[in-house]
Amino acid sequence: MRKIIHCDCDCFYAAVEMRDNPALRDIPIAIGGSVEQRGVVATCNYPAREFGIHSAMPMAQALKRCPRLTVIRGEMAKYKEVARQVFAIYRDLTELIEPLSLDEAFLDVSETTLHHGSATLMAEAIRERVSREVGITVSAGVAPNKFLAKIASDWNKPNGLCVITPDKVDSFVQQLPVKKIHGVGPRTAEKLAGLDIHTCADLRTRTLTDLVEHFGRFGRRLHELSWGRDERPVKTHRERKSVSTEQTYAQDLPDLVACRRELPALIEDLERRYARLDPPLAVRGLIVKVKFSDFTQTTVEHADPAPNLAQFETLLNVGWARGERPVRLLGVGYRLADNSQEHQLSLF
Repeated sequence: MRKIIHCDCDCFYAAVEMRDNPALRDIPIAIGGSVEQRGVVATCNYPAREFGIHSAMPMAQALKRCPRLTVIRGEMAKYKEVARQVFAIYRDLTELIEPLSLDEAFLDVSETTLHHGSATLMAEAIRERVSREVGITVSAGVAPNKFLAKIASDWNKPNGLCVITPDKVDSFVQQLPVKKIHGVGPRTAEKLAGLDIHTCADLRTRTLTDLVEHFGRFGRRLHELSWGRDERPVKTHRERKSVSTEQTYAQDLPDLVACRRELPALIEDLERRYARLDPPLAVRGLIVKVKFSDFTQTTVEHADPAPNLAQFETLLNVGWARGERPVRLLGVGYRLADNSQEHQLSLF
């Protein structure tokens, strides 16, 4: 049986700023773009969260909820260096680490013999070292698989530890709200509620066939997770599936013509990002993202290995037609081919 630890730094960017400036510790702060540039909240500390502020919220809305909010632009180079220090502590336990972001990772410690082989003691040691050596806090979840470990790390936040031992998996999962399952967004949660499904125990009353009928392939995933089953291994190398860029505009783009004028600059930036990929990956499709002034958004994709401006314009036309209102953000991207070799099997 696997022993998985999910580590998640608490309000990471904000924690680093509070570490470097203790005067920020007890006041609401948010890291992100300015109101003038129509920025959004990247993260905020817990005093700010008491006002209902959260990641991805427009900074203007955050300031309305908390006029005394301190907004900090943030320094990505500093955050990356802190993340490097944190991950060095992880590597003292295991090389089986799957980064999910700068501040979040899965660790497979199944074969680690340190701390008497106890994943719980390892998680406690990680949290103590990060606090002492780096000056920020980490919440951790310990469980037999990735699904449960990730949920557990959020259970006692901030600066918490939750351990789900194999004998506790069934009782823990049965009472778990379905909205805690990764991939269950507001629409899926609403659809599940309409079927009178609110917990994993409720999910278990439905057959696999029933769930697939209502939710397609995700129905199979729901069925497995409702029993606490997750066989995904910790992957030390993550295959890049796309490369993209986007721009939020200080003033809404009023119409389709204005949006099309912005495409060449976006595509140029996309090409620069694509050129930096190592190893290079083949393009297998194009992506255009449109976020309208009312914050609704849509994404349009098309499979094509030879992208050009005209194809991006065609996708933009489709995306614009879905809203036909001023646009606050545009994005373009490439869907990338799998780097693995594919071979045609012989018929005989």
